Amino acid sequence: MLPPAFSCWAPLLLSVAHVFAVTPTITAVGSKFFTSDGDQFYIKGIAYQLVSTDPLLDTDQCKRDAKQMQDLGANAIRVYHVDPAGDHRGCMAAFADVGIYLFVDLDDFPTQIQPESPAWNQSQLAAFSAVMDEFQKYDNTALFFVGNEVLTTAEVSNAAPYVKAAVRDMKAYRDSKNYRKIPIGYSAADVPGLRPMLQNYLACGDNDAERAEFYSLNVYEWCGDSSYDGSGYAELQKNATGYNIPLFVSETGCRISKPRLFSDQAAILGPKMADTWSGTIVYEWIEEENDYGLISYGPKVDPMVSTAALDGFPRSGTPMTVSPDYGNLKSQWATLSPTGVKLSDYTASASISQPPCPTSTPGGWIVNGNAALPSVGQTLDSAATASGGTPTSTGSASQPSASPTGGGTTAGGKEVTGMCLGLLGVMLGFVVWL
Repeated sequence: MLPPAFSCWAPLLLSVAHVFAVTPTITAVGSKFFTSDGDQFYIKGIAYQLVSTDPLLDTDQCKRDAKQMQDLGANAIRVYHVDPAGDHRGCMAAFADVGIYLFVDLDDFPTQIQPESPAWNQSQLAAFSAVMDEFQKYDNTALFFVGNEVLTTAEVSNAAPYVKAAVRDMKAYRDSKNYRKIPIGYSAADVPGLRPMLQNYLACGDNDAERAEFYSLNVYEWCGDSSYDGSGYAELQKNATGYNIPLFVSETGCRISKPRLFSDQAAILGPKMADTWSGTIVYEWIEEENDYGLISYGPKVDPMVSTAALDGFPRSGTPMTVSPDYGNLKSQWATLSPTGVKLSDYTASASISQPPCPTSTPGGWIVNGNAALPSVGQTLDSAATASGGTPTSTGSASQPSASPTGGGTTAGGKEVTGMCLGLLGVMLGFVVWL
């Protein structure tokens, strides 16, 4: 039996060990992602949204899935909807323990920017900020998306300034709170009518505070046993050459031709694209009605009988691989390990400039040049956007503000038990500080 004093210290020492088992953080430098160890980071990710609200609240489920993702070879998950008020410590630790990073969307169904009537208001800013407040504390949070496929046609490209305004204000909020510079950017639909205008628009301009820190595309062009040229990937690469911020594929996995071979992974993570693109996120983890899943949690059931099975598909349990898709992706990733460039070598030689801002064209891209971005609370003025002017204010425009909060207490005592409580309080305060 351990002496009483050691019994007290043992869990505290284990807590310290866990705190200092720091996951290397991710940052954007030029057109690439790097870890805090100085290595270029390439994404092998999975879209992970088991439930519509937040899949990062069930620690036991996250542990099961993280172990299976480790077998697959994944190093990242993308989560589209989260509850910032939830307790995510268990799930974030489970994924960190196997080297998996979180790519998380800041918006939700009620707060997403709408293409037909775009707005960027205080309620959206507050909601985005709450998600950032919650997830910035975890070293394995890799980046934040301000939107997903807001623009799907050139006809609604006048919503682009609102996406860029969200980037601007979330960068300002992050920096005002002295948070780690977790990259902030956008996930776009792969729409030929928006190429390459949208990606250039979000990365252009002389004001660094307004530019996105990465750009990503949801790409479903490579179907079955296609090819680099036949799929359209060659055109994506052409548009990406010389781009000034990191690019990656934020969704892929065409299922028109079954089984899915995932042969596009060799292009994205291989010599044709790896110097320009930072990897890929495959859609998706769980098998649902859309038939994109890599795993299932059991056979489909009657949703009227099992209410936890959304649309009849179980949402928790032991992950069982979907054959042959899971094995095909695992085989692809096992052969693809780009190393890229060291940060020290890259910063010494990189010379990158932002692209020119696109100009409006009749029947096409609407935003003319580097048009003034809307402030919080301003609504769309199509004429002003097309002419490079300023959107119309419909209320008091306000800039993001930080309200620093914090505090904590420690307790002590003369008995060993009291000493343990005091040390635990100090340790918890230290962990929060970290």
